[in-house]
Amino acid sequence: MSQVQGQKTVVFVKSLILYLFMSVGAVFVLFPFFWMIFVAVKPEGQAFSLTVSFAKPLWKNFISIWCDPSYPFWRFFINSVIVATSGGILTTLFCAMGGYVFAKKDFYGKNILFWFLLSTMMIPGMMFLVPQFAIITKLDWINTYRGMVLPHVASVFGIFLMRQYIETVPTSLIESAKIDGASELQIFGKIIIPLSSAVMTTLFLLTFLFHWSNFLWHLVVNTPDSSKLTIPVGLALFRGQYQMDWEKMMAASCFAIIPIVIIFLIAQKFFIEGLTTGAVKE
Repeated sequence: MSQVQGQKTVVFVKSLILYLFMSVGAVFVLFPFFWMIFVAVKPEGQAFSLTVSFAKPLWKNFISIWCDPSYPFWRFFINSVIVATSGGILTTLFCAMGGYVFAKKDFYGKNILFWFLLSTMMIPGMMFLVPQFAIITKLDWINTYRGMVLPHVASVFGIFLMRQYIETVPTSLIESAKIDGASELQIFGKIIIPLSSAVMTTLFLLTFLFHWSNFLWHLVVNTPDSSKLTIPVGLALFRGQYQMDWEKMMAASCFAIIPIVIIFLIAQKFFIEGLTTGAVKE
């Protein structure tokens, strides 16, 4: 009995140490979010004070950023939703089609073309900034949703990710569908997309997060008086020449992370479903 109790004690101590380290790690990870909320409820000019005055309305900053006519946060929010959603859907769709072709189709130079595309991932993204801006200017897409979304629809990483996953889809399913008279569009829509829903959901989340937090490109393709400014660019407007309105900036940042959390929680369910429904073996 003493030996059994000793083993239980060792297991308990190990579990206690593990949960302790996990709790400390969680505190470090969540601390910026707690600090953001802590600053957001502060009165103006007291961002770095360690006290909170409960005598004044705590939600004043949250209300003011929506009601301030000089700072149209609601417009920035809507623009970000449109850009991130459309960019995520288009990128996921085109990458899924490209991944399907590279995974299940045979054509001359397929492997050479695929490895050539992968080699472009080694080029720093800043190298594309000037050529992309020149093209957008020629097309007269400045201050438009098209200028913010379309240059990033073609994602080499997305094609690679989809290709690697679609290669695991049994070829016999595609051949059976062709024997039954299914067209390429039907095969892609009724076989490839349902079985690849897990990785497509992951790609959509990554692309949505990229467009939602993209600051530099959205700043470049929009003029200061543009009505298409997004949240990352809008948050920079809180920075003045001599001071920063930290309280309102943190309040706006709280609203900025809400869509990310909601979409992740919703997509997590479809991610698990995609893993189970796509579990088909030869």
